[in-house]
Amino acid sequence: MKQRFRVGGMSCAACSAHVEKSVSAVPGVSTVQVNLLAGSMTVEYDEAVCDAGKIIAAVVSGGYTAAVDDGKQQSAPAQSAQADEALGEMKKRIIVSAVFMIVLMYFSMGEMIGLPLPSYAAGMDGMFALALTELVLTIPIVLINRKYYINGFKTLLHRAPTMDALIAVGSGAALVYGIYALVRIGTAPTPEAAHSFMHDLYFESAGMILTLVTLGKFFEARAKRKTGEAIAALMDLRPQTAEVIRGGRAIQLPIEQVQTGDLVVVRGGQSVPVDGVITEGSAFLDESAITGESMPVERHVGGTVIGATVSKSGYFVMRASRVGDDTTLSQIIRLVEEAGASKAPIAKLADKVAGVFVPVVMCIALVTAVIWLLAGETPSFALTRAISVLVISCPCALGLATPVAIMVGTGVGAKNGVLFQSAEALENLHNVTSAIMDKTGTVTEGRPVVTDVQTWGVETEELLSLALSLEKRSDHPLADAIVRYALEKGAKERSVTDFEMVEGQGIRAAVDGVPCMAGNQRMLLANGLALSRSMQELGEKLADAGKTPLFFAANRQVVGTFAVADVLKPTSRAAVRALESMGIEVTLLTGDNKKTAQTIASELGVREVIAEVLPQDKERIVREKQAAGRRVAMIGDGINDAPALARADVGIAIGAGTDVAISSADVVLMKSDLMDAVDAIRLSRQTIRNIRQNLFWAFFYNCIGIPIAAGALWVPFGIKLSPMIGAAAMSLSSVCVVSNALRLRFFKAGERVKQAGDPIVLPHSEQPNPSETTKNKEENVMEKTIRVEGMMCMHCVAHVKKALEELPGVTAEVDLDGGRAVVRAEQLPDDAALTSAVTEAGYKVVGIE
Repeated sequence: MKQRFRVGGMSCAACSAHVEKSVSAVPGVSTVQVNLLAGSMTVEYDEAVCDAGKIIAAVVSGGYTAAVDDGKQQSAPAQSAQADEALGEMKKRIIVSAVFMIVLMYFSMGEMIGLPLPSYAAGMDGMFALALTELVLTIPIVLINRKYYINGFKTLLHRAPTMDALIAVGSGAALVYGIYALVRIGTAPTPEAAHSFMHDLYFESAGMILTLVTLGKFFEARAKRKTGEAIAALMDLRPQTAEVIRGGRAIQLPIEQVQTGDLVVVRGGQSVPVDGVITEGSAFLDESAITGESMPVERHVGGTVIGATVSKSGYFVMRASRVGDDTTLSQIIRLVEEAGASKAPIAKLADKVAGVFVPVVMCIALVTAVIWLLAGETPSFALTRAISVLVISCPCALGLATPVAIMVGTGVGAKNGVLFQSAEALENLHNVTSAIMDKTGTVTEGRPVVTDVQTWGVETEELLSLALSLEKRSDHPLADAIVRYALEKGAKERSVTDFEMVEGQGIRAAVDGVPCMAGNQRMLLANGLALSRSMQELGEKLADAGKTPLFFAANRQVVGTFAVADVLKPTSRAAVRALESMGIEVTLLTGDNKKTAQTIASELGVREVIAEVLPQDKERIVREKQAAGRRVAMIGDGINDAPALARADVGIAIGAGTDVAISSADVVLMKSDLMDAVDAIRLSRQTIRNIRQNLFWAFFYNCIGIPIAAGALWVPFGIKLSPMIGAAAMSLSSVCVVSNALRLRFFKAGERVKQAGDPIVLPHSEQPNPSETTKNKEENVMEKTIRVEGMMCMHCVAHVKKALEELPGVTAEVDLDGGRAVVRAEQLPDDAALTSAVTEAGYKVVGIE
């Protein structure tokens, strides 16, 4: 059984390591994952041997608190209120500590800089009064920060010292030694003897350590709070109420009361409360928060809608299919939280070090004191060095180095529609050297579209009307493509009788009483119709290009040819170029024949293509790549690619939309865009680089700071480190690690990827790389950018591209997200011709550059 617990009292990596060690020792427990940042723990255990009570008892015995997580996701306002309350309490401690600390510093060091002391504390006669005043001012600082002593000494008693133990022992030693000096001052036989103990007062050190550590933890907590902003933003998307039809009337209900099967009303401007299927009406939905798709998507009856998306216009009634924790949004939140809570392999080193770090530091401090005493230094000097060692060491920096970066990285990924199933997936993706991608639905649209239309002796409008009338009655996938195309062109349907489908050939019927047929070349030959030489050459040319030619005949005369194909997505070529520029070998898999596969590969720019592949063969190809020493990422649709996704080092499911919990994939892309796979790899690389930076500086800081604190520079240079400076440095190290991790929040999808000084632009577009631009210049190819208004989907992109490329010598690349088309030719048509071509396709030109 896998269960999640809330754990309280953890303050550093040593705490989480001790909790993990305590629970791992419970019989029946197989795995334990403790998240220091979230204060949570996930445990897998055998219910026949263990239960939640035993696990909680193990945590409590270690000096912490634990309770079973009820699984309810708190709202973002509730979480924010809790964080604000904790920060407010910490701020109060800082203010009180700072006020007393300023006065304490005045009494302890004011005289050194010429500030006058009160008469009762001045001179030789006021030494005891001065020391007593310093103690009185230190006590409030100690009391308001007593949690360090409570937690620290508790973990010492459990033989699992933590960061709080270092602070407690360090400041406690300074406090106790100061009290000892105070007593010696009060009992000294002469003023001279009393004065010798005035230098052994460490009240200001004890107070300053507590004040600086609390200040550092305040800044650290305020910074860490930002790591969960992506999850909080997702939680804010959930509407609180829903309009549900019950008993024949619409009523407003809290979102928690919506049940599967309920009919829910959604009006323009409202958020969709749960996942479901439209039963009445239609609307344009803004799905950007869930899938990252920038343009509104039109949904009709029978269409699936996702909870937390926003209806921009329209009205519809939907039947709830997934509610509560089963909705897509809840699954996304859970995936992001679990990924942030899981541990990447790189975290194991930090965990091992943090688990033994505090005991080792305490031993170093003890050895330091003994060595200086044996070297003939005073007890005061030896104690100061030991205290400095205790307070400068920082297991917090080590413990935060990995989890903060992972939480920020997974949160940023979710914001950009990339979901990492675990921290291990986030790490593994950074060293991928080979990307294998399925063709259909991954690099192509996944459904056929009309790419070419040729008329033979009739007007285009007449051919489209004939095609619509015939194909609308067919259930063949290619027929659906032709119907969509004809309707978009405004074709009119005509009367059809005697409709008949011929298996493996096509269809025939009477259209307005005229015998007509549509199908492949076999259909025409079977009915005694012959193709002219030009028709045959066109059919062969289309087939060679990986397209399917369909011929239409009326009254025993061939009147037109349609070419249908599964076309590349607009971003696929740019994504392949980006992957290759990152040093990743790209392989295309397809079940198509070799000729068609090679055509697609050429368009895509892929050097290696494996054709005629059955679904069960994909897993074998992944294994072969791995056997050759490659780290493989498999990119597919997560359904028939499941075995290959599971076998790969990293499985990337593309176009998961409404089914984010694909068990076979390590990374889930919320929209059907290959460029998101590029962004996932970039984000992985940046996150791992950030973690390595954090670990380096955390190790470097401790390796340099501890020897200096122990007095390594005292003999050669006369330099020693006071406990106060050590406390400030320790606090600063944690803040720096967290702040460095927060830089990941500025990650932008679609930024430049560089290799050997040759940048490639990676927006969701098809702009050429500099090498291609140079080549174009050499060939005197002209280029213009047309800003187009009105494109809503990939069909619009296809229409604009086709319209422009019908102009003589023109090639066009159309960017839906950017709302632009880049046209190239050795001799470009004038602006009027370009504008006319786009306008006739049904779109508006708003500028030509």
